[in-house]
Amino acid sequence: MMTFNQAGAAVPSNDDAVSETQEEYTRIGEMAKTYGVTLRTLRFYEDKGLISPLRDGSTRLYSRRDKARLKLILLGRKVGFSLRDVKQIMDLYDPNGANTKQLRLTIDKSEKQLARLQKQRAAIDEAISELSDTMAIVRKLLAERTAPPAAA
Repeated sequence: MMTFNQAGAAVPSNDDAVSETQEEYTRIGEMAKTYGVTLRTLRFYEDKGLISPLRDGSTRLYSRRDKARLKLILLGRKVGFSLRDVKQIMDLYDPNGANTKQLRLTIDKSEKQLARLQKQRAAIDEAISELSDTMAIVRKLLAERTAPPAAA
C-alpha cells in the first residue's frame, strides 16, 4: 500500500507514528484486487453515493472509511440486502453518536432478511428432496430397461 497526504501526493511510508494530516490511501486497482470486485463495481458504488474516494485528477484514492464502507456493502450484498438498504443503514452512522437508530434499523432489516432466507432455504430443501426422489425413480427405470433379458 502507498501512503498519500491529504493533497494526494505520495509520501514515504513510515511504520512509526503517522501524522494527523496523513492517512493511508489505496488506489482503485489495489482496492478492487483486495476486495475481489471490479473497477466498474467501485465506480458504480461511488455513483450511488455508497463510497466517496478522494480524487487526485482522475485518480481515485480510497481512505480507511471507504474500505470499511465497502466491507459493509459486500457483507450486506452477501446476505441479500439491496444496495438501497445498505445505504440507508450506513447513512445513519454518526461517528459522535450512539447510533441507536442505525442499530435498530439494522436489526429490523436483518430480521426480515433472515426470515426471507429461511423461507428460501425451506423451498430449496424441498426442491432438493423432490429432485433426489425423481432421480432415484429415473435410475430405477433406466436400470430395468437396460438390464439384459432374463434367460429362460
